[in-house]
Amino acid sequence: MDDSSPKIKIAKAGPYIVTGDLPLKQARIEEDAEGNSTGWKTGRAYETAGGTYALCRCGHSKNKPFCDGTHAGIGWEGKETASRVPYAEAARVFEGETVDMLDRQELCAVARFCDVVNAWQMAMQSSEARPEHEEIATREACNCPSGRLTVRKDGAEVEPDLPQEIDLVEDLYYNVKGPLFVKGGVTLESADGSEYEVRNRRTLCRCGASRNLPFCDATHLKCEHMKGVDE
Repeated sequence: MDDSSPKIKIAKAGPYIVTGDLPLKQARIEEDAEGNSTGWKTGRAYETAGGTYALCRCGHSKNKPFCDGTHAGIGWEGKETASRVPYAEAARVFEGETVDMLDRQELCAVARFCDVVNAWQMAMQSSEARPEHEEIATREACNCPSGRLTVRKDGAEVEPDLPQEIDLVEDLYYNVKGPLFVKGGVTLESADGSEYEVRNRRTLCRCGASRNLPFCDATHLKCEHMKGVDE
């Protein structure tokens, strides 16, 4: 890999060190009148002079989203606990006639796109006679920021074309700061120097309390220190 390629390095008991000039932006979950997630809206872009920056991982920085060193004074360990089993090997498969839905539940960040219409049911009901079910299943899976859900067609994953960037998820429904939505197959390096499986979509914990570190498990919804979205 080219040393200048975008990368996120997990510092032991510390922040995410981002290199390679990755854009950093807000991303708000758009909703309909009933509060259902319908899409993404890009918000403000952050200045990342020099292309290298440190993002808070403990959740307690007073300069969110950036690290301010608070982790060092609160005894936060941030130990990585996530499985290294490749996504496809551990995912549950819901088979349809034209597409399959793969589901890795422990990655769920509760963005709620799959609840608008039951994405699993749409996949299982997909057929040549009902192409709209395939379309809905694919759309809702591709909107899933964590990559918990993917659609497989003819043996290959169907993925959205995403730029390499980091989006700070802002969830207006819960009035909470959500995870880091990492797009475009950015390399993620563990504190021990090994690399995680490369994925087009993933969500990294930024509340510091996930039980599946470094990935989000939606614990931020219960964290008082993550309340309030950024304007």
